[in-house]
Amino acid sequence: MISRNLQSVVSIGGGTGLSCLLKGLKLRVLDPPVIEAPAIRPWIARLTAVVTVTDDGGSSGRLRDELQVLPPGDIRNCMVALSTDESLLSHLFQYRFTGSGHLQGHSFGNLFLTALTGVTGDFLEAIRVSSGVLAIKGRIYPATLHDVRLRAVLEDGSRVFGESHISKSTSRIVSLSLSPRSCKPVPAVLDAIRTADLITVGPGSLFTSLLPNLLVPGIARALRKSPAMKVYICNLMSQPGETTGFSAADHVLEIYKHTGDGLFDWMILNNQPISPMVLARYRKQGSMPVVIDRERIAALGLEVFEDALLARGRVIRHDPDLLAEAVHETYHHSKTGRASAKERVSKQ
Repeated sequence: MISRNLQSVVSIGGGTGLSCLLKGLKLRVLDPPVIEAPAIRPWIARLTAVVTVTDDGGSSGRLRDELQVLPPGDIRNCMVALSTDESLLSHLFQYRFTGSGHLQGHSFGNLFLTALTGVTGDFLEAIRVSSGVLAIKGRIYPATLHDVRLRAVLEDGSRVFGESHISKSTSRIVSLSLSPRSCKPVPAVLDAIRTADLITVGPGSLFTSLLPNLLVPGIARALRKSPAMKVYICNLMSQPGETTGFSAADHVLEIYKHTGDGLFDWMILNNQPISPMVLARYRKQGSMPVVIDRERIAALGLEVFEDALLARGRVIRHDPDLLAEAVHETYHHSKTGRASAKERVSKQ
């Protein structure tokens, strides 16, 4: 019988998408299990998050420009997501200063990470110490320690520099690159990928959360060489400008255009209908559900796992627990040879 436990899971991404996934996965870590979730059976021995560091907006951007540190925002969010203490300390790390002074808009966690980097002289050590303070269930690494920025060429011929500007572009993105291109990956990231049983990419903004990790030289190559099962978790909705009109297959094809073909084995997709009232609000903002084009996905050589993955509420988000279970079930299907969920009756 195939073991349903995994030795090592690596999750790659950034933004709210990665944090959502990690919040579900942390409850499945074997040693020690999270006490607050006794009904959930743990199955992960080691969990590693690989996080993008190209953010140049908001509090992270200001700290980056003023103090020449790597942007701490996405790292902070992942630490909070993996924290076993979701009360005072987690709320403290997410606390954002108000008022009109220099601290306005900064989060305490960003300042804490920045201060620790100054004290230790090492961003990785600052992450390690902060992770200990929050007692996180796993390890967190930036994709690179270099001061990298995003460059994009748009369909209208213009060139855009910086993540915050790219995310606001209304013209379709033709190509994306890192500056400098010669940045190096964190060695521990390559080690984690090399020894992983399962690697997930997504959910998250295609051009500003996912590709920035995969464009770091050596990371895509390490994924391709890794014997791990590789899963792409597709976004629920298109993002105005970035992925307007993108189907599920289009997301994968865009990644392959930048990194080469054959990076993924499976794709996880939501097939739960969205409330018409909620959908109408998103449609006004230019965002639509990502179309599941199964024949094109199959032509890419990908297996598909579909299920109801939506969180309750007026905001369209993945449910962390449902998404974590989908990741586990996808792995189990691949190892047992059972039919993918596209051939099952959807759980509604």
